Amino acid sequence: MPTTTRYRPRWAALAVLLTAEAMNLLDATIVQVAGPVIHDGLPGPAADIPWFSAAYTLPFAALLITGGRLGDVFGRAKTFKIGVTAFVLASLACAAAPEAALLIGARALQGAAAALIIPQTIGLIRALFDGAELAKALGSIGPVMGLSAVAGPLVGGLLTQALSWRAVFLVNVPLGLAVLLAARFLPEDKAATRPKLDLTGTLLVAAGAGLLVYPLISPGGTAWPLLAAGAALLVGFGFQQRRTAAPLVEPSLFAHRGFPAALAGSLLYFAVMTGLMLLVPMRLQLGEGVDVRTASLTLLPLSAGLAVSSWVAGSWLVPKFGSRVMFAGLGLLLAGILAVAGGVTPALALCGLGMGTFTVPFFTAALQRVRPHETGSAAGLLNAVQQLGGTLGVALFGGLYLSSGSATTAFGVAAGVTVAAAVAVVPLSSRRGR
Repeated sequence: MPTTTRYRPRWAALAVLLTAEAMNLLDATIVQVAGPVIHDGLPGPAADIPWFSAAYTLPFAALLITGGRLGDVFGRAKTFKIGVTAFVLASLACAAAPEAALLIGARALQGAAAALIIPQTIGLIRALFDGAELAKALGSIGPVMGLSAVAGPLVGGLLTQALSWRAVFLVNVPLGLAVLLAARFLPEDKAATRPKLDLTGTLLVAAGAGLLVYPLISPGGTAWPLLAAGAALLVGFGFQQRRTAAPLVEPSLFAHRGFPAALAGSLLYFAVMTGLMLLVPMRLQLGEGVDVRTASLTLLPLSAGLAVSSWVAGSWLVPKFGSRVMFAGLGLLLAGILAVAGGVTPALALCGLGMGTFTVPFFTAALQRVRPHETGSAAGLLNAVQQLGGTLGVALFGGLYLSSGSATTAFGVAAGVTVAAAVAVVPLSSRRGR
């Protein structure tokens, strides 16, 4: 361990990093329940509701890998502090927004700030700990993420009901200030060799993803041309990555079919997972007229099922049955979606059980064939694709519900995407290595 960090209060520094992780996850999920109420308070088209979530996750996904590179270049602690400061200021702008367009713009700034924060946490934890303590520190991330994902919709609903939707964004202010005050415990750390920034690749992937998401939320006569343009830019990004000297993505990751399968599976699965957590509250509030607190409480069975099944899968199912557990998880998720589509809202618990049963073996299988020098790039790319999948799910399912006035079509598409995810991850169940 570097001597500069030996005598630092390392566990206090870890608490700072975990709080930042929690702050990001809370902000990504807390708006999903509050969206219809925000729409009532800031009049505008109903299509604004999915944008309240997508405007955050889209820049977060597109800038995540570049944010990690900025930490390598300028120092991870410095980049982390800049990101948290920007996040707090953007949160204040969200809370004070007088109209929907300004709120959506402030949400985009929040997502960009989060892309500076989150990639630094693993690097800083590695700078603070080694050996058994490193494993213990990294192991603490999972429970914090799970708790934050569970708490987000619940906190969003309760705050909105008791105070105002603006309080949903003000939660970040004391959390962010506490992180900044305690950030003095963080050591400075940067890459031994200064990497180059691939700004062209960043612009291509951001523009391509944006052109795919926009027509899904706001369909119109230009939807297909925009989708085609977005797809073309992402294909161009793929060719550009092969020719650039400092690619965002490690090209060797695609030498084996397993990792592309993991990316496809991640995109499809997280589209369903995140889209459902927006679609269900929208149907309850806009279609059935329930209040925001009731809508948030309705998601608790899903969160509880996810938490329980993640533990069972990690401690028993995966060690005994391996990656085949993924398909059991997707089967449970599919059954839950079909039941919820038929109006059986308690079946959300079945969805949660499926989600937890899938995610543990999926990430294990996705990274098991990755070589040590590819680990950072693989983890960053999986995280970015996960966020992009969530954005597409919010856009697709939210847009389908708002355009049709019925959730039935959206749930049907979610079921189809779940089946597609099962097909996509078949190569991950192979026992063959590289």
